[in-house]
Amino acid sequence: MDSVKAAQQGDRDAFAQLVRQFGDMAYAVACNQLNDPYLAEDAVQESFAEAFVHLSRLRDPNAFPGWFKTIVTRQCNRIVRRNRESSLPYEFVSQLASDQPSPHELAEKREFRRMIHRSVSVLPYRLRAAVQLFYIHGYSLAEISAFLGTPVPALKKRLFDARHKLRSVIPVADFVSVFRELNEGGSKVLHIVNGDSVVETLKQGVVQGDILVWREIYSEGPVFAEQANPDALAFRASRLEQTLGIPRDLFLSGCEAQERQLAGFRDYDEIVLWFEYDLFDQTMLCYLLDWFSRQSLGRTKLHLLCIGSFPGIENFRGLGQLSSGQLTSLSGTWNPVNHSELELGSRAWQAFVSPDPRPLAALLQEDCSALPYLKEAFRFHLSRYPSVHNGLGIVEQLLLEQLAGGIDRPFELFSRVGAKVNWFGMGDIQFWSILRSLAQGREALLRLEGASDFPGLTGPPPEFGSSRLVLTETGRNVLEGALDRIAVQGIDCWLGGVHLHAGSPDWRWDPERQTIVRMEPGPE
Repeated sequence: MDSVKAAQQGDRDAFAQLVRQFGDMAYAVACNQLNDPYLAEDAVQESFAEAFVHLSRLRDPNAFPGWFKTIVTRQCNRIVRRNRESSLPYEFVSQLASDQPSPHELAEKREFRRMIHRSVSVLPYRLRAAVQLFYIHGYSLAEISAFLGTPVPALKKRLFDARHKLRSVIPVADFVSVFRELNEGGSKVLHIVNGDSVVETLKQGVVQGDILVWREIYSEGPVFAEQANPDALAFRASRLEQTLGIPRDLFLSGCEAQERQLAGFRDYDEIVLWFEYDLFDQTMLCYLLDWFSRQSLGRTKLHLLCIGSFPGIENFRGLGQLSSGQLTSLSGTWNPVNHSELELGSRAWQAFVSPDPRPLAALLQEDCSALPYLKEAFRFHLSRYPSVHNGLGIVEQLLLEQLAGGIDRPFELFSRVGAKVNWFGMGDIQFWSILRSLAQGREALLRLEGASDFPGLTGPPPEFGSSRLVLTETGRNVLEGALDRIAVQGIDCWLGGVHLHAGSPDWRWDPERQTIVRMEPGPE
């Protein structure tokens, strides 16, 4: 267990991996013992805290699963002693009444689920734990064996005995289907999510159904109204290869694959969109809402989970921060997407891809409460336009301010600036691209020393970690407003559907008025 060894040496990322790997198993064991999901969450959190403190005492890293289960059991016993009040029975799923075709069928499904709950809850502990971990959470027999300290043959016997007992009250042969019915209401679900890190956690038994990762970066232009148009997509692919280093063919094949899967949405009873508050996510969300607004959904239900915070996390950055247990608490809390969300999302997308920024600025003056994070995310987008004061967008302005203040190491600079622009959802390749643009040409605003270039898609060169950035005299003059960045460096960039270049209108962001203005040419 390499992650255990690393965690014993103080590697917090390795311990976080252990939390992700064993969180659901611990939760299932705690639920079995406490019969209360909230007390079970408390027990798991306390167990991981105890494990973190005493991990150095574990002599054999391979014994971690059984050792940790002992801690979970002990914590549950402590909670039982502290709280002798009777507890509510553990509920596996929330009900989606809107998915039921009639009150009569809804009542039948409710009674069927209650019957399953009752039947599983009266099984002996050992059988109940095996059923929940294998059928409900989807762990393999080998994983369950390592966690419970029970040989695989014994687990198979327990599952056999459990099926035998359950068949007297659940007259079916396929128990996998029964428990899928319990977890997902029998519907076929497609979850569309915003990143690969979320996928890996969701696959740890958090949800049932298919998962589609929407891999796009619409916050980097160019984008167009007909984004799937082959010519537009090819132009976008070439531009992203030039600015971000994303291989053109890789980008195109990925887009084609996800569009194909999206086009098959009618194969599903339900689509769930998982997104966050920042510009990176809100642009993806609006693209999808615009796309769905032009489809006939038929029997397919569209739902949305979009959050900007999470209890207990002070600096919430996104779903990728959450453990499987935390994501499980969100499962089923999504809301139906109605006409107002579809209409606003579509209008926002069309304004975002417009070659004129004024429609987007006008939209943000309206009521955007149907999508609560849209207004702030797209207002941040407008602040990326060159400022009326010095031609710097908000990210470049903050970057040069930090550099002028002595933060000259690239990775620290990325961390500092990223923390100040949470609404951007900025990735590292975007940040390096911004730095590269500031460092180019004879009138560079900054200079990289100790490395030949900024990182690309494959990561930084070995020497980059010890490199440093230097603010040039031109950069300092621009920062102070004595020079205009566009006047000294020129401009050729895309912000949504707007192409800023030498022959285009001089669109600027006015931070005092919080709006976009068009600068008129000055006298010769």
